[in-house]
Amino acid sequence: MADEYRTATVEGREVPYDPEQLRKISEHPCYSDKACHAFGRCHLPVAPRCNIQCNYCVRNYDCVNESRPGVTSRVLSPQEGLDLVRKVIRDYPYVKVIGIAGPGEPLANPETFETLRLVHEEFPHLIMCISTNGLLLPDSIDDLERYDVGNVTVTLNAVDPEIGEKIYSWVEYEGKRYHGREAAELLLSRQLRGIEMAVARKMFVKINTVYIPGINDEHIPEIAKKVGEMGAFTFNVIPLIPQYKFANINPPTPTEKREMQDRCAPYIKQMRHCARCRADAIGKLGQDVQSCVYQQTKDEKSE
Repeated sequence: MADEYRTATVEGREVPYDPEQLRKISEHPCYSDKACHAFGRCHLPVAPRCNIQCNYCVRNYDCVNESRPGVTSRVLSPQEGLDLVRKVIRDYPYVKVIGIAGPGEPLANPETFETLRLVHEEFPHLIMCISTNGLLLPDSIDDLERYDVGNVTVTLNAVDPEIGEKIYSWVEYEGKRYHGREAAELLLSRQLRGIEMAVARKMFVKINTVYIPGINDEHIPEIAKKVGEMGAFTFNVIPLIPQYKFANINPPTPTEKREMQDRCAPYIKQMRHCARCRADAIGKLGQDVQSCVYQQTKDEKSE
């Protein structure tokens, strides 16, 4: 059932989630469709650099009325991120989740880990959350555990390198840039290993899959089946936003999205309330207050 207390199979044994871990579902608006009405999140845009280039991704402009990943009005330093958390928790006590989701790849930015450290030391009760492409997840898992990051979102668009190479222009790892099939194979291997390691440490894993018609559409149920078997907690089908190299692809309709979610539902719980948050989103899903928070902060500094 969708709301059942979850266990995961790790190396052949069932691993239960304890009550404190369960809170990371019940108060996280992305992991619970009930929590999204009562609790909020604060994204800290401290991570500008990225280590892969997706063929649908553009991060170089901002529109205050636009809600999509990769968009932020400004990049914060770790100390500015901590100051923002202090203000948000004071003024919006329903915010329970502190997330880092960009505007680049969080795990490719040292500032991410400094921010996690600062926030966790001062606010250990807050739920810490990361969104990642997964390339550096195996390398970063110890630090994420150290700072009590209990919720990890991995964007996984293919479990077949033949499809993956159509989605990524390049992947950069350990100082070398990879292209084509080699890039897709490297990224996939790291993603699957990272998911496996996160589940083994009883982190809640959400999978984001971008629904790209003509590229990975018929492949998405296979992704859902794979990650469901690995113990991921929930699965989020995200319709393509046509831009960059995929600017001419028509995105799936709302009906097609629902049909895809229904096809994936037998394998893993579906997230059906995604708001495609900005990298600087603050507040409840669909009730963002970041423009008010940032304007108030600006006004206070000018006084």
